Parts: sequence; structure tokens; C-alpha cells
Amino acid sequence: AKMKALLLLVLAVGFNVQYGGSSMYSSCSESPLNWCSSLDSAVECGVLKSCLQSNFSKSRQTEDLIEVGLYYESLCPGCRQFLVLMLFPTAILLQDIMAVKLVPFGNAQESGTTGKYVFTCQHGEQECLGNMIETCIMNMSQIAYPIIFCMESSSDVVNSAKACTGIYDPDLSWDKVMGCVNGPLGNQLMHQNALETAALKPPHEYVPWITINGEHSDDLQQKAMTSLFSLVCSMYKGTKPAACGGSQMHYQNYCQNK
Repeated sequence: AKMKALLLLVLAVGFNVQYGGSSMYSSCSESPLNWCSSLDSAVECGVLKSCLQSNFSKSRQTEDLIEVGLYYESLCPGCRQFLVLMLFPTAILLQDIMAVKLVPFGNAQESGTTGKYVFTCQHGEQECLGNMIETCIMNMSQIAYPIIFCMESSSDVVNSAKACTGIYDPDLSWDKVMGCVNGPLGNQLMHQNALETAALKPPHEYVPWITINGEHSDDLQQKAMTSLFSLVCSMYKGTKPAACGGSQMHYQNYCQNK
């Protein structure tokens, strides 16, 4: 349900940005997060077919979701490329069979004692700040992934954070985010990221470091980096969604050249 909400929100914002806020569903009074919450809102917002298809797909699930874990750094070029170009698009297309786990820490180092941990990052202080902002956002927002996608796809990861948060989760106070970043909550959350990264088996050697259902191997890493979409589709044991070729969907509407 959360991934469905993310998809609807991203599509809604993307549509409004591309077309100057002129939407074919201008009569829709609901937040994109609530489009599929009831039959009336789905009809009003013009997404009834999509909502019904999503619910039908979920009702047929008999297997656990495929969990894709990404251990990364906010300013690592390879991490950003994988997150933006591979992980997030795949998560949208395969929302019914896939879960995402993000752990921003990577090759950072931790020192200090309880409550006063100090972090040193591979790409400097700005990367530590980016890691911390994304960690706090994941702790404070139900729609953190679009915010992180927005940040990582921008030209300036850290300085885009406030604007990205305002776009996707306007109810989340930026002051509260920074309170987490600069306070004991953020420090403890990042410590947990450090512990989780250190506990990886086998130990991580680089980032992005990808796990599938908690497991990592050279073969899984290579397949995920080459085509995460194909990997998730092939590993899911239940009824394949249409995106995987589970059922053929044909779109017969054309704009004729007159």
C-alpha cells in the first residue's frame, strides 16, 4: 500500500510539473495518497482502473515480497546512479512484489561513545550530512523514498533536501528534520545504520552494496546492477504481475496523423 501511494504521488507531481499544473483530473479534491482510499475518490480522480488493477494484483499474492536492500552513501556517484536509474524505477514498476530497504552509511567510519557518535564519510562532511538527512527523513516520513529520489537525482543532493521534502511531504516540518539531524535521535539512527552495515555477511567491500532478501553474492550483485527488474521478476515465486509478463496488457489507443 505504501509503494502504491508513492507511485501515485510521484506520477501526480510529475504530471503537474511537466504540464504546468494543468491536470485532466483538476476536479479531484483528494491528496494523491488518498486516490485509492475509496471508490468515490478513485472515480473522482480518474484512477479507478489503476486502483482496481492494483488491488486485484495484491489479492493474488501468495508469496513474500522480494526485498532489495541498498547499502550506500548519499554522494557516491555509483550509488546515486543505481538508486535513481535502476532501484526507484524498478520499485515503481514492481510495487506489488518488491520492497525496498535503504541504509545510508556505506564506507563511513564511526567513533565516539553512546549518544555522542562521530561519523567520518568517504566524500566528506557534506556526505555525512546527506546520509543523516536521508536517515532522519526515513524515520519521520511515510513517503521518504520519493524525497530521497528527488535529492539523489538533483545536481546538489544536500541543498535540494528542503525543497524535495516540501514537494513530496509538505506536512513534514523542515525544522523537525534538522532537529533530528543535529540531535540525539539522528545520532542514534546513524549508529544503527553503522551497526547494520558492519553486520553484513559477507562484509561489504564497496558501495553500492546490494542485498536480495538479506543475502549478498557476486552473482546477485551483478544481476541487480545489470537488470534489477529482471532479477526481481525471476525470483518472485507467486503470480507474476503484468509488468513481468504475467499477463499481457495491450493498449490500443492511438493518436492518428491527420
